Amino acid sequence: MTEQPVLSVTELSLSLKSCVEQVFNHIKVRGEVSDIKRATSGHIYFSLKDKDSVLAAICWKGSNRQCAQHIQEGLEIICTGKLSTYPGRSNYQMIVEAAEPAGEGALLKLLKDRKEKLEKEGLFDPAHKKPIPFLPEVIGVVTSPTGAVIRDIIHRVSDRFPRHIIVWPVAVQGEECAEQVAAAVRGFNALPENGKIPKPDILIVARGGGSLEDLWGFNEECVVRAVYDSEIPVISAVGHETDTTLIDFVSDLRAPTPTGAAEKAVPVRLEIYNILNTKENNLKSALNQTLIESRLKIQQLTGRFPNLNEIIQGFIQKTDDRTERLQLAIKTYLSRWSEQTKNISRLLQSYSYQAVLKRGFTIISNGKKVITNAFEAQKQTRLNIQFSDGIVDTIPLKNNKRKQTIQATDQPDLWSYISTK
Repeated sequence: MTEQPVLSVTELSLSLKSCVEQVFNHIKVRGEVSDIKRATSGHIYFSLKDKDSVLAAICWKGSNRQCAQHIQEGLEIICTGKLSTYPGRSNYQMIVEAAEPAGEGALLKLLKDRKEKLEKEGLFDPAHKKPIPFLPEVIGVVTSPTGAVIRDIIHRVSDRFPRHIIVWPVAVQGEECAEQVAAAVRGFNALPENGKIPKPDILIVARGGGSLEDLWGFNEECVVRAVYDSEIPVISAVGHETDTTLIDFVSDLRAPTPTGAAEKAVPVRLEIYNILNTKENNLKSALNQTLIESRLKIQQLTGRFPNLNEIIQGFIQKTDDRTERLQLAIKTYLSRWSEQTKNISRLLQSYSYQAVLKRGFTIISNGKKVITNAFEAQKQTRLNIQFSDGIVDTIPLKNNKRKQTIQATDQPDLWSYISTK
């Protein structure tokens, strides 16, 4: 009996790995995706499971572009690849090179679950939807730069009401679709006001029709959340009229087709012109009718009033009459006032001291003030006596060396004087 060779752990692990990979070098496995982990290296680690078993799976970075969009939690998929082992943990795993949904029913279930989840968060609430501007200056379009979609939109906008259109090119299906569409929506919103690239007033996210798998990028959460966060109103136009994606529920307005989106984005210029022309004619007609009615009312009202010239002439005549009467009153008043003034003047003259002097009276003063009694007169050294025709200076008798012949006490009102002239 030959002796059994002794293998190291590594030798056994490598031998087992080679054996498994040779036998299971090309397999297809169906299962439900779970436990997804996306490493910073770009590799995707997940599990495939059914009712009784679990299979570890890896999608390398170089392969996951073709299958990453289908590696969704809870989605039943069919993976193509090979079986291998991981000696470091003594387990086996599937290296996934391609993946596809296990029938449309699996995608529909995932779509239903995701819609319910986002709806509970309020992302589809109509209260959050923004009004579409009536006539935007700039329209941003998120779509493929080639193909019929962008041509249809540009052509339709040009026919209806030419506007400035900015296209943000994206992939509209495949693994890169969702991230590029979300980035485009956020990019348009990030444009500065009055910058080099004008910020759109409205966005159109569009692509042509296709299968559920072709349109799957527009069901991804990143796209839905980008549209929900958009400050710019968004019109969705993904697929044909019967196609429905989650972006249709979150957008501010859904169009059945890309051409329909262009029609909802801008009005028809000719229709606006016709409406304005009709309104202008109606306004002119209404204005003319108003003027005619106003003129008729004025004529009716003026017919009820007396002649304006007659009224004015009557007032002029009254004014002339009042003026004449006023002038007469003023002449009479002035005559009376003049006569009264003359009488007062005569009276004042008769009461003046000059008139009193003419009647034989005199005024005695000391040159500074009038002397009104004998006692004051005896105290003076010199007196002035004013007659009507002049003034005489005198010296009182008590100051004269001559003998006093009249005593002031006996006849205080009589005075003698000696002229000094």
